Amino acid sequence: MARFSARALIANALTGNRGWTPHWPDAEPKAAYDVVVVGAGAHGLGAAYYLAKEHGLTNVAVIDKGWLGGGNTGRNTTIIRSNYLYDESARLYDHSVKLWENLSQELNYNVMFSQRGVMMLAHSVHDVQSFRRHISANRANGVDNEWLTPAQAQAYCPPLSIAPDARYPVMGAALQRRGGVARHDAVAWGYARGAAERGVDIIQNCPVLAIRRDAQGRVEGVDTAKGFIRAKKVAVSAAGHSSVLMESAGVRMPLESYPLQALVSEPIKPVFPCVTMSNSVHAYISQSDKGELVIGAGTDAYTSYTQRGGLHILEHTLAAICEIFPVFSRLRMLRSWGGIVDVTPDRSPILGLTPVAGLFVNCGWGTGGFKATPGAAHVLAHTVATGAPHPINAPFTLERFTTGRLIDEAAAAAVAH
Repeated sequence: MARFSARALIANALTGNRGWTPHWPDAEPKAAYDVVVVGAGAHGLGAAYYLAKEHGLTNVAVIDKGWLGGGNTGRNTTIIRSNYLYDESARLYDHSVKLWENLSQELNYNVMFSQRGVMMLAHSVHDVQSFRRHISANRANGVDNEWLTPAQAQAYCPPLSIAPDARYPVMGAALQRRGGVARHDAVAWGYARGAAERGVDIIQNCPVLAIRRDAQGRVEGVDTAKGFIRAKKVAVSAAGHSSVLMESAGVRMPLESYPLQALVSEPIKPVFPCVTMSNSVHAYISQSDKGELVIGAGTDAYTSYTQRGGLHILEHTLAAICEIFPVFSRLRMLRSWGGIVDVTPDRSPILGLTPVAGLFVNCGWGTGGFKATPGAAHVLAHTVATGAPHPINAPFTLERFTTGRLIDEAAAAAVAH
């Protein structure tokens, strides 16, 4: 597959752009594979890419019930950060940030990664104490994070209101300068292109109906809408539907799935230079390269597998945005959407081995899956290829919910995506 470069761009422009090749072929399933990855989102495609590139496993299929990147990968708000509280989380998310920093060069595909900074607002004494604790923990783990006064926060993000009599007064902020955003579609396309180039089959519009086990209890393959596909190993990376698929293999997962909503405004000129989040009032905002303000809300209060949510959640979020950024109060909203997030009791992921031989899982990311994309894919590929966890994902086991060794990131995850 041809590499993207300035020379290739000019050469194709001179020939009417007729020389470009498809990014990936739309494959039909073979009878058997060494590894089947369920879920053609960025996590699943990334795992297939690293399996092929770093472990030499190319007889791999990535199967999705819909189109590539059509699930949570294409429905999130693209925020990337690693300022999590616990050591285990900091290692995992910062591993991902380090991979993000060179991902466009790695994939020869512009994922539009922009380290514009992620700022988290404090509105109460509790927020101030909590964020200062996070800053100390982050620095101890080598993760950048710093405290800003209200005036410094406004200087970093000029649309921010710091009026002392505001409904949500800004008492300071925690800033991770290495945080930012990326283009979610480009991430999926880049991984798909890189995986397909190395021989991975990408099979779209092929629902996986069940995971089949043999008489010894080991994974045997997957039943799909296009028939049974034999596989020595199966890795499930299906976000909100992970619990349903795992149940078909006889594995009960401690997951609940909720709708999570977001929306964008009409496009405006560049005015918002960073990502700003307010955990206390469940709202966060950034500006896309097209000029839209990308606004995220909290999860709905009910479990559901629908990609939509209640209108009152959006109303609450927009009310908070107008309080914190009154300059945006006259903007019109362009569209809204929802995704299905899978949430664990401790708000940390389950990543790695399962009690079933040959079955691996990557789930439970809740509202933080996109930011972890390259890191999660990288360590999952290691675990699938070697049969043993990578040191980074070793703590994120399913067994922690029986041993009690939880990684409780509810405060750090909050409503940040």
